[in-house]
Amino acid sequence: MKKQFVLSLFALSLFACNPGKKPAEKITLMKYPETKKDSTKDNYFGTTIADPYRWLENDTSTETKAWVMAENKVTQNYLEQIPYRADIKKRLTELWNYPKESAPFKVGEYYFFTKNDGLQNQNIWFIKKGLEGKEEVFLDPNTLTKDGTAAISMLGFSHDKKYLAYSVAQAGSDWSNIYVMDIASKTKLADELKWTKFSGAAWKGNGFYYSKFDEPAKGTDLSAANKSQKVYFHKLGDQQQNDQLVFEDKTNPNLYLGATVTEDERFLVIYASAGTSGNALYYQDLKIPDSKIAPLIKGYDHNHSVVDNMGDKLLVNTDLGAENKQVVLVDPKNADPKNWQKIIPESKLALEGVGTGGGFLWATYLKDASTNIIQFDLTGNKIGEVKLPAIGTVGGFGGYKEDKEFFYTFSNFTTPGNIYRYDVAKNESVLYKKSELNFNTDNYETKQVFYPSKDGTKVPMFIVHKKGIKLNGDNPVYLYAYGGFQVSLTPGFSLSRMLFLERGGIYVQPSLRGGSEYGEAWHKGGMLAKKQNVFDDFIAAAEYLVKEKYTNPNKIAISGGSNGGLLVGACMTQRPDLFKVALPAVGVLDMLRYHKFTVGWGWAVEYGTSDKKEDFDYLIKYSPLHNIKSGVNYPATLITTADHDDRVVPAHSFKFAATLQEKYKGKNPVLIRIETNAGHGAGKPTTKLIEEATDVWSFVFQNLGMSW
Repeated sequence: MKKQFVLSLFALSLFACNPGKKPAEKITLMKYPETKKDSTKDNYFGTTIADPYRWLENDTSTETKAWVMAENKVTQNYLEQIPYRADIKKRLTELWNYPKESAPFKVGEYYFFTKNDGLQNQNIWFIKKGLEGKEEVFLDPNTLTKDGTAAISMLGFSHDKKYLAYSVAQAGSDWSNIYVMDIASKTKLADELKWTKFSGAAWKGNGFYYSKFDEPAKGTDLSAANKSQKVYFHKLGDQQQNDQLVFEDKTNPNLYLGATVTEDERFLVIYASAGTSGNALYYQDLKIPDSKIAPLIKGYDHNHSVVDNMGDKLLVNTDLGAENKQVVLVDPKNADPKNWQKIIPESKLALEGVGTGGGFLWATYLKDASTNIIQFDLTGNKIGEVKLPAIGTVGGFGGYKEDKEFFYTFSNFTTPGNIYRYDVAKNESVLYKKSELNFNTDNYETKQVFYPSKDGTKVPMFIVHKKGIKLNGDNPVYLYAYGGFQVSLTPGFSLSRMLFLERGGIYVQPSLRGGSEYGEAWHKGGMLAKKQNVFDDFIAAAEYLVKEKYTNPNKIAISGGSNGGLLVGACMTQRPDLFKVALPAVGVLDMLRYHKFTVGWGWAVEYGTSDKKEDFDYLIKYSPLHNIKSGVNYPATLITTADHDDRVVPAHSFKFAATLQEKYKGKNPVLIRIETNAGHGAGKPTTKLIEEATDVWSFVFQNLGMSW
C-alpha cells in the first residue's frame, strides 16, 4: 500500500511537470438564446426601473423551462470544446475517491458517525455499541432515490436517548419531512411531519417541538414567500394534524421561529427572529404545570442564544452590551439586563459559540479567523485553553454533561478533516483517525496577510499555494469570499480546490466585513448602507495581490456563493477591469426584488429593502442586475444555479444572465449553468458535485490560460 502511494505521487509530479494540453485557442460560441423582453416597469419613489425579464421569475412555466434548456445547451457546447475537460473530471474523481468518516458522537451507549467509501452520493449514517462495537448501517440516504438527491439531517435525540428525529430533503430543496427512528432496534416509526423548513427537533418526554410553515399553494412551493412560521409539539404516534400549536406571532408573519429544550428538560426556549440576525427569546418553565410561554429577552436588535440552564436560571450567550459577545446568567423571573450576572465576560476576541459537555463550558473564539477553544467551569472560572493540532477550524467539540471525552474534527486549507479524541480530565487531544486522502499536502503552505481596504481598514487574508512559488505577477489566482450574515470564513479543506493548487494556482480567502471574524462591529461594518465596504474589501484584496506581484488582472478568477454570489456580481460590475473570470453561484443578484420570494424577507435586516426610499437609494447603486452597462468588457462569466433552489430562487441568476448576454458584446463568454434536481447546495450528491466542479474548473482553466 505504501509503495503504491509513493508511486502515485511520483507519477503525479511527472504529470504536473509535463502538461500535455493547452487551453483551446478559440472556442466557437453558439449564439445565445433569444430572450424575449416585455414592458414591465416599476416606480421606486419617482425612479422608473425596467424589468424586461420579469417573466423568468415564473420558474415552472413552459417558456422558462424552454429558456433553461436552450441556455444549458449553449453552456455545454462551450464546455465540450475545452480540451482537458475530461482530464479534469478524471482527476477530480481520483481526488474524491477515498474513504471519509466523521467524528463519532456518543448518545447513551451508542456512537453515531457517517462514512462514505469515496464516491457514494450521500454519506451513510452508522451506529455502533461502544467504541469497539460492530459498525452497523443506521440510515442510508442513497437508498431513498436512484440519483442520490435525497439528503438526511439529524435533528435531535430524545433525552432518554431512545429515539432520533431526522429530516429528509429532496433534490436540494429547503423543504423537508421529519421522521423518527427507534435507536436500539433501528426501526423507523410511523410518524411523518410534512412542510418543515429550517426546523430542529427539541425533545420533551415522548415528543418534540418543531417549526413549520403553512403548506404553499400547489406549484409555488419553490418560489412563494414563506410566512407565519409556527412552533408545534408532536407526540410520538400522533398524526401531524393533531399536533399542538405551541407558539405563533399573529402580529408579525415575518418571523423565523425555532425551539430548544435544555438538557435536563426544565426549560423550553423559543427563538424569534425578524431576519438572519437579531432575535428575541421566550421561555417556558416545563417543571411548572400549565405554565405559560413568556418573554425572556425582547426585541430583534441583538443576538442571544441559550447555552443551558443552571437550576432555575438560564445561561445566555449574548451581544447585548458586548459586541464580541459574553455569557450571562439570567433569572427568568427577573430578566431585566441590569440584573444579569456575568459568567464569561467579553473578550478582545470574537466569541463564536459556547458549548457544554463533561460539566464544563467550552467557549469557541476566533483569533484572526481561526478557532481557539477555552474551557470554563459553570461559574465562569477559566480552566485553560484547549491545545489544538495547528491553526485551523474545529467542528463537533462538546457533548453531554456526563461525557468524559469528546471527538472533534480538525481541518485547515491543507488538512482534510482529521479526527481527534479529547480527554476532558487530562485536557489532552490524541489523533483518533487520520484522513486517508491520497495527496501530499506537505508541498503546500498557507500564510495570512493583512491589507488595507479603501477606507484604511485592515482586512486579514489567507493565501495558499505550492512551496517555492515565484512572485512574478503571472500566477493564476482563485479569489473566494462571502462577506455577510455574520458568517466567518475560517481555514477549511476543499477537495476540488486541490486540483487548482496542484496546477500552480493560488487560492486566496479574505475575511471581509459583514462576517463576524471580529465580532458584531465587523458584521455591522458590512451591512445595510455600509454594504459597499464588503465590495471595497474584496476589490482591495485583488489590488493587493497585483501590487505584491502574486498575479495580474488577466489571471484572477473571483468566486462566491449565495451572498457571495452577490459579492461577485457587484464586484464584476464595479471593477470589470480587475478580474478575468467571474463565478457568481446561486447569487442574490436582484436587490430590488429579493425579498419577495420564499424566505428572502428574512434578509431585510442585512440588506434593507426597496420598499424604503433610504434603502432603495443605496441598493440601486450596487444591485448587480441593475448595474450591467452596455459597451463594458466584463470578465468571462459562468453563472451557476439550480432548479430546486428555494432559498435564493434561480430567477436572480436567470435575469442576470439574460441581461448580461443582451448588453455585453465582447469576446468573453457569458454562460449560465442550471443544475436539475438540485438546490442551494446543501445535500448535493457526489456525482453532481464532481460534474459541477469539472465544469467550473474547466471554465477557469480555459479563461485564465492554464495548461494541463
